[in-house]
Amino acid sequence: MELERFCSTSRVVIVAGKGGVGKTTVTAALATAAARAGTSVLIVEVEGKSGLATAFGRPPLTYEEAELRPGVTARTLTPDEALLEYLETHGLKRISKRLVKSGALDVVSTAVPGMKDILVLGKVKAIDVESRFDLIIVDAPAAGHAVTFLTSPRGLLDAVKVGPINAQANAVIELLADPARCQVMLVTIPEETPVNELVDTAYTLEDRVGIKLAPVVINGCAPAIAGLDEKAPSAEEVERDAGVADVFVRPQEAVDLAAAAAFRAERHALQQEQADRLARRLPLPQIRLPFLYTADLGPAEVELLADVFTAEVEALPVPART
Repeated sequence: MELERFCSTSRVVIVAGKGGVGKTTVTAALATAAARAGTSVLIVEVEGKSGLATAFGRPPLTYEEAELRPGVTARTLTPDEALLEYLETHGLKRISKRLVKSGALDVVSTAVPGMKDILVLGKVKAIDVESRFDLIIVDAPAAGHAVTFLTSPRGLLDAVKVGPINAQANAVIELLADPARCQVMLVTIPEETPVNELVDTAYTLEDRVGIKLAPVVINGCAPAIAGLDEKAPSAEEVERDAGVADVFVRPQEAVDLAAAAAFRAERHALQQEQADRLARRLPLPQIRLPFLYTADLGPAEVELLADVFTAEVEALPVPART
């Protein structure tokens, strides 16, 4: 599938997954790949602690839009700031800051569960309606909160029957339920617990929100090494191969290399097993990103992941027209 077509499938992509699986990394890679394909991208970060700006070598994000790289703009989006903007645009600028500082938002959100989430999602909907960007990527909360985050509009419809909040909830539901406007990209790593949680999240979102699911991203995959797919070499075989290559290897080095090869082969087999299990339980296309052997994610790593992301998308089958 061409990357341009992939990025134009829907205007809003919500990236979600269990904490620690690298959803912010995937957000950065997707945004970079899309921008390089000529798509104008806005990243909306809703938790404020993702390290997204650091990955691009930029200062921390604020509510104001900031360019991370050519073609990629980003901002944070918090309930308090969204409420301030909402009140100001509805002629309540004089009292808006006082309401937020007084803790009125916390009182309302306690009385009406999901209020904070609907403020954020409502702003995402408003940005979508503005159509200033070709693609809006939402770096969503971790999986548990993501379910609440995305199901909150329907809960609000039960709690608030009329008025602007009800209208906002309906507008957000329309956005989430329209596959041409919005889809969720779930992220996991090739381990049992994260895979289980991703599957549960996927079915919950489909059943309770009716939202379209994009291809699943399996992050942190150790790439295969030729010769280690089936059986790792013994220490004796390492010494023999070293001799053939005219490379001196001490006996202990041969033992260590054989142990490392065995670990790598076992790890690759386990991650393949989890990827296959995920495919059986959730029949969606998979995009696999490599594990990067570095302590910090920076611009160079983001560019590398964008290369792999692009190649993985281009290897996906073109969906049949309906």
